[in-house]
Amino acid sequence: MPSYAEDRAEIEDLMARYLFAFDWGDGDAYIACFTEDGEVDWARETTKGHAALKAMCAGFKEHISKIMGDVPHRHFLAQTAITVTGDTAQCRAIWFEVARRDDGFGKASFGHYEDALVRQGGRWLFKRRKVYNEFLPGRTAAALNPIREEGMPR
Repeated sequence: MPSYAEDRAEIEDLMARYLFAFDWGDGDAYIACFTEDGEVDWARETTKGHAALKAMCAGFKEHISKIMGDVPHRHFLAQTAITVTGDTAQCRAIWFEVARRDDGFGKASFGHYEDALVRQGGRWLFKRRKVYNEFLPGRTAAALNPIREEGMPR
């Protein structure tokens, strides 16, 4: 059985691969981060399954390019708390997005993730990812600290 440190490193790597795939609109790399029936609950909808997730990734890239043109935007992770229980894990992480603007660059959006992960075939994958787009009305987090709610024991 892998150690907590090994599991954490693999989950953090998965989270990075997810963001690289999303920011570059790489649908194949994006769906490789999810179980076959994995889902993302995000600002617009809940998207479930590889085909729908791949289309959503492409649609986001198209949507952003209409708004920002060729301006790159990048998502970043900040605090990350991970609880591993055998072949399942819970993760909470703060994210923010930076984009170039007319006056230089700055934060474009922010929020946090609440994730359920599973280990399949020796790899960690997202089963469910809830994206709190906290800059949007109705997408903010609960008043209680999300790590305290979960307990997040190691």
